[in-house]
Amino acid sequence: MSAGNAGNAENARVTTFVKVPPNDAFEVFTEEIDRWWRRGPRFRMAGGDASELCFEQDARGRRLVERMQATVHEIGRVLVWEPGQRLVFEWRGRNFAPGERTEVELRFEAFAEGTRVTLEHRGWDAIRGDHPARHGLQGRAFSALIGQHWAELMTAYRLYGGAAS
Repeated sequence: MSAGNAGNAENARVTTFVKVPPNDAFEVFTEEIDRWWRRGPRFRMAGGDASELCFEQDARGRRLVERMQATVHEIGRVLVWEPGQRLVFEWRGRNFAPGERTEVELRFEAFAEGTRVTLEHRGWDAIRGDHPARHGLQGRAFSALIGQHWAELMTAYRLYGGAAS
């Protein structure tokens, strides 16, 4: 697992390896997201075990949502869906105003006996410096915080994906 800066102090990049082919790695990421995505207030809007994450199809295309008892939070619309290769989706936190969004891109590349998965979270330069999602941080310090968040999630994905093989 490696985390780093994607050339812009406001971007975060995390790379991991799973021991399954790219199509399977993509499927585990998208179809089994609720099983490997960590629970708790740092990772789920609902905080505990009471929510479900899923990519779903609606009249406007695919989207990533978190379902909580009586509500649905649309995390973001899917922008690119290329099974086994690439996934790009919008990312909106629960405290984002309408129109505020960032973007998450994943690339799935055959590597050795499995798949190298690279995740980049970008677009934070469009989110104002005093936004609550920044926790008072900017630049490289903020990038490190976001990178750590995704590193924890991608570690959970890697451990689950390895068990799923």
